[in-house]
Parts: sequence; structure tokens; C-alpha cells
Amino acid sequence: MSILAPTLQAFFTDRLARQRQASPRTVAAYRDTFRLLLAFVQRQIGKAPFALGFEQLEATVIVAFLNHLEADRHNSPRTRNARLAAIRSFFRYAALRHPEHAAVIQQVLAIPQKRFDRAIVSFLSLVELDALVAAPDRTSWEGRRDYALLVVAVQTGLRVSELIGLNCDDVMLGIGAHVRCHGKGRKERLTPLSRSSTATLRVWLVERAGRPNDPVCPTRTGRRLSRDAIRRRVTKHATVAEQRCSSLQSKHLTPHVLRHTAAMRLLHAGVDTSVIALWLGHEDIRSTQMYLHADLTIKERALARTAPASVSPGRYRPADPLLAFLEAL
Repeated sequence: MSILAPTLQAFFTDRLARQRQASPRTVAAYRDTFRLLLAFVQRQIGKAPFALGFEQLEATVIVAFLNHLEADRHNSPRTRNARLAAIRSFFRYAALRHPEHAAVIQQVLAIPQKRFDRAIVSFLSLVELDALVAAPDRTSWEGRRDYALLVVAVQTGLRVSELIGLNCDDVMLGIGAHVRCHGKGRKERLTPLSRSSTATLRVWLVERAGRPNDPVCPTRTGRRLSRDAIRRRVTKHATVAEQRCSSLQSKHLTPHVLRHTAAMRLLHAGVDTSVIALWLGHEDIRSTQMYLHADLTIKERALARTAPASVSPGRYRPADPLLAFLEAL
């Protein structure tokens, strides 16, 4: 066995588990990265993973692996960068333990992340949101569960992982109603509930009749919903909602769009971005700036303020309906 194998094992048991106390999700993501990497190198050179050394994981091999993720596995640049971040973390750990491989390690650490276009975030208008929330069939148990799930997701802006981990005793429905969640980076935060969300959860939790540590929105068998299950539920209800609101047909609706919608509703209500960052559990307020870029109404108000005195404020709109049709093409 080469020195790479015990170093990689120590990275997971010592660095991630003991020193950083990384979450199970982080450990799983790093584990999958190295499973893919070691399998890729084994196919390239025909050497078993336990026999690989640092010299087999030089920068050119790592770059070839990253290109393989994009070309063969069709991973996005974001996923590619996440895999590279896991590899960098290991090599920074290895640099302290094996300075004799400093040259190879530094070359790997010098691999840059891939830049990519950042699309404007997608969110639902009030009409689209009403159509989606009304889509579940509330005559069935699953429909009432999904209705409660959608109401909470849109009003609180919780991440999918936070919705999955929400327990019955995390919901406080008394004075100052709120939900408590354990968010990204092991941060715990409280998110207030509106009157309508409080009423919805009060009715649902009575029907749910769960114990304190049971999930708020379980499966039929009482287990926690998976990410894929929540995505399927949102897709199903979006298909129903499209019949009432045709504009939903042009949107790729995912559970994360509900989080974006909650943020945009706060922004439209005049809430400061620093408060929105706290609401969503953003570590850096710069993560909240993307909602300012997506909000056209703020830019239109700025346009109205900068219009010359001799010009009526507002955007250009053709007076003739036929011209308006042609402009919209």
C-alpha cells in the first residue's frame, strides 16, 4: 500500500470527521469525488486504487478527470468546481504530512476553477404562486401534506435539506410562531411564520399526529421525504398548475425556485437585503445580491427617477397592438 491510501483515510477520519466535524452530506460529497477519481485513474493506468501514489495524481491527471466529468458524465461547471474543491482540500491536508511531494501538490492546488455564466434566478409571480399552491388535491392525505409543504417552502424559503429535516417539535405555533431549522454550515436559525402558514400547519400537525422527532411532512410509511420525492411532488403540482396559469409552461420549476420566490417576495415588500440574507441563512450577503439583479421592478423605478423632465417616465411601449405584437417576438 502506498502512502496515498493511509493519507486519504486519515483525511476523512482525522481532518473531516474530527477536526472540521464536517456534516454527513459534506463527507458523502467528498467520498463520491474520490470514488470517481480513483476509478477514473484505475481505468487510465490499470493500477488498483490502494497502490496509487501521489505521482499518479498529478495535475494533468486531475485536469483529465475534471474534463471527463463534463464530457462523459455531463456534469455542470458547478459540479466540476465542487469536485475540484474536494480534491484541493485533500491536497492541502497532504501538503502538511508529505512535504516530499510538494511539487505535485502545488501543481494540483494551482488548477483554477472553471468560470461559467450565471443565469438570472427564476421565481414565481403572485398569480403563478397561487396556481401552484392550489394544485394539490386536498381531499387526499398526500394532497394535504403537499399543500402544507408548499405553503411552508414558499413562505419560509427553507432549503430542500432543511424541509426534509424539519421535525414536529421544530414548529412553534404559539405567540411569535416560527420554525427552527439546522441549516447549511451547521447554523441554526429561526424563521417566522405568517398567519396563513401558522393556520395551515396547525391543521396539518393535528392530522399528522406525529411525535416530537418525527418529520413534519413524511411519506405514507412515516419516513422522511427524499430530495427526489420532493422534486417529483413539485413537478407534479406544477403540471396541474399549468392548466390554470399558462405562464408556468415556460418555467423549469424546481424546489429551489420556491426558495427564490420567497426571497423575491421579501424584496418586493421592501425588506433590506441584509435581513433577507439572515432569513435565508446566507453566510455572505453577496449571495443575496442575485435577487437584486433578477428584480426588474427596482430597475424600472430607477429608470423612472432618471428620466429627463421633458420625457414621461416609464419604458417604451408601442401604441399600436400590431406593433406591440411584433416587438414581443
